[in-house]
Amino acid sequence: MKRLYELHGEGRSIREIARTLGVSRNTVRRYLRSPEVLRPAPRAPRGSKLDPYKEFIRQRVAEGVENCVVLLRELKAQGYTGSYTLLKEFVRPLRRGRSAPVTVRFETSPGQKAQVDWDSCAYTLPDGSVRRKWVFAMVLSWSRAVYVEFTDRADTATFIRCHLNAFRYFGGVPETCLYDRTRLVVLGLDEHGEPQWNERFLDFALRVGFAIRLCQGYRPQTKGRVESAIKYIKGNFWPVVRFTDLEDLNRQALAWCDTVANVRIHGTTHERP
Repeated sequence: MKRLYELHGEGRSIREIARTLGVSRNTVRRYLRSPEVLRPAPRAPRGSKLDPYKEFIRQRVAEGVENCVVLLRELKAQGYTGSYTLLKEFVRPLRRGRSAPVTVRFETSPGQKAQVDWDSCAYTLPDGSVRRKWVFAMVLSWSRAVYVEFTDRADTATFIRCHLNAFRYFGGVPETCLYDRTRLVVLGLDEHGEPQWNERFLDFALRVGFAIRLCQGYRPQTKGRVESAIKYIKGNFWPVVRFTDLEDLNRQALAWCDTVANVRIHGTTHERP
């Protein structure tokens, strides 16, 4: 277009300009008669493979499902054939902002330590009422292998049973298990600042043969591996599970451990647990 105006400024005829530039004379006339520089008509935006699923994605993110691996699994079940990267770029601005302090990671030897935690997961019944299941998680600190079990109760007997099931799943007992200051483990501190253990759980630990350790007060990062595992369970497994009863739920949880959690490439170690 710049060359067209240069030729016109040199006094060339419309015919000559058209011949020189290889365009029609009508095109030359249209540009020369326009009061301002003509711009190409904007192209219609190209459709994305993600377009039919964007409303579904927004809804799931609003419900708290921000894990793109989970979302990709759900979208593929609906026929999505696009890439993970395309999904990730769309979800990024939809996520809630996060900030967290930096924590130095402390590595352990194989078999040396496990981290244990409880949490709860809510679900809605057909009548609209909300119920909760307790979720027990144990993570082996060196390998990051995880065991998950859901329960209806969070008492000492259930806590002990979950430990036995976890040790059976892993095929052994770690030297030490790390906990926060739950009353299932410690009732408080005495006048000397020493832990007053839950006697029933202490008896269990002594009989089975592992040491009890408590994380630093107000420092849940000291058991960050299991904290991350709980978040992973609630972000990757819980949003998509559908169950009929507790037995069915735990059958699916074990299958998830075997086929997803403990075969993935871990984000920190870059190896399979």
